[in-house]
Amino acid sequence: MNQGPFRATTGKFVVAQTDNEVIAKSRRSKTREKEAPMHNASTLSIVVPSYNEEDCIPLFLAAMADTIDDIDAAAPGMRVELVFVDDGSRDRTAQLLREAASGTWPFDVRWMSLSRNFGKEGALLAGLDAASGDLVAVMDADLQDPPSLLPRMAAMLADDPTLDCVATRRTTRAGEPPIRSAFSRLFYRLMNLVSPVEVPDGARDFRMMRRAMVDAITALPERNRFSKGLYAWVGFRTAWIEYPNAKRAAGRTTWNFLTLTGYAIDGLMSCSTMPLTIASYIGLLLCAVAFGATCFIAVRAALFGDPVAGWPSLACIVTFIGGLQLLCLGVIGRYLAKTYLETKRRPSYIVRDGNLGDNFREPASR
Repeated sequence: MNQGPFRATTGKFVVAQTDNEVIAKSRRSKTREKEAPMHNASTLSIVVPSYNEEDCIPLFLAAMADTIDDIDAAAPGMRVELVFVDDGSRDRTAQLLREAASGTWPFDVRWMSLSRNFGKEGALLAGLDAASGDLVAVMDADLQDPPSLLPRMAAMLADDPTLDCVATRRTTRAGEPPIRSAFSRLFYRLMNLVSPVEVPDGARDFRMMRRAMVDAITALPERNRFSKGLYAWVGFRTAWIEYPNAKRAAGRTTWNFLTLTGYAIDGLMSCSTMPLTIASYIGLLLCAVAFGATCFIAVRAALFGDPVAGWPSLACIVTFIGGLQLLCLGVIGRYLAKTYLETKRRPSYIVRDGNLGDNFREPASR
């Protein structure tokens, strides 16, 4: 068979990517029976949002195939399903997922393709809605979230029934541009300063949760979501695993400085109303300064007869105050825009295709 430019070989599987297929060959004599979606206490669902990840999908599947025995050792008898969410990709991601679902793996491959790009939060919510397991993990397809940590997560949850979630955080930012790292640290400091909940620096979406926590997150009705904040807001007992930053396995990231900045602003506003409070305090401070300056000028003119002068300084003051007013109006406008979008009650995602069944859609209860 003529094979394409990519071929990845692991200890148990050979994954070959050609123009039309992804073939998985296993030495296992038995495959796991495909089961209908339902909440199963012996199932681990791994949600994988994917956007233009055609280069990473074969590598991710191969890595998961190598990890499956370790997961089984940590949680014997655990059925594993991968829930891929193609977030309106423009490359061959959907095609590769369709072919992978028809292959032979030691885990089930379920997938859906959204009608357009709804963003990471919409894709993540779609995957959580579709997950059928009593344990649900979330991770990226680019292998920056190491699959080798999944057995440890499953073991920690199995050993401690009072534990609800095992989350991860990066201890280093090796490989990131210095400016991006600096702004990321600044974001977490601001987030923990203005938010009533704490989001640790370097926290990732990569985590494993029990069904109760997943249900609490998916039940939240808001459309403008910031998952890292929601994980903290719903509470539940969480343990943390730290690991050094890992580079993408292949391809290029779709995040740039502008998209990350917008995501950070949305995250801050989704978790706190402190920006509105700060705007109010700025208004009170300016009123106090203006009142004091007016009294000073009046007393100076009355006692010393000094004329009021200084048009350049007056112009600077008016411009400065006008800029602050526009800033505060902008903050208020962002919150009003979010409120406006929430009142529309549009779905967070729309499923176009997949192997989840024709009746799968966003729950109407939200």
